[in-house]
Amino acid sequence: MALKETIETEYKNALKAKEKTKISTYRLILSSIKDLDILNRSGPNKKDTDDEDIKKLLKKMVKQRAESIDIYKKNNRTDLLEVEQNELDILAGFLPKQLGEEETKKICADVISKLGASSVKDMGKVMGELKKTHADEIDFAKAGPLIKELLNS
Repeated sequence: MALKETIETEYKNALKAKEKTKISTYRLILSSIKDLDILNRSGPNKKDTDDEDIKKLLKKMVKQRAESIDIYKKNNRTDLLEVEQNELDILAGFLPKQLGEEETKKICADVISKLGASSVKDMGKVMGELKKTHADEIDFAKAGPLIKELLNS
């Protein structure tokens, strides 16, 4: 089943169960997908919205929630923190599981040795290769510092 259809099904189930948090989050997702559809239909590069486009959108939304959570933690806003955390959990449920720090470090080390990267100047090559092979599995915000550390050692 396509990702959009899965989200729509989950939305209908949340409506039936009267789960307010899920309902509002699914509406937000579906609204963003609809905006993306409109954007893809207009403009010079007309195309249908596919699962990859939706995954990119969801990743962006997850990143926004994570940034908000950090801000709310710093300012002791537990009321807002809880709402954002619930939305983040729902959004993350539609994305592939992210690898942990140890697995990410191992993959980064493998790519560095495969490419023969020796200094921070080669970081772009390493990141490019990682994005080609492990785009859905790695959190690149965490991978960047790991790659720098590996290249400097």
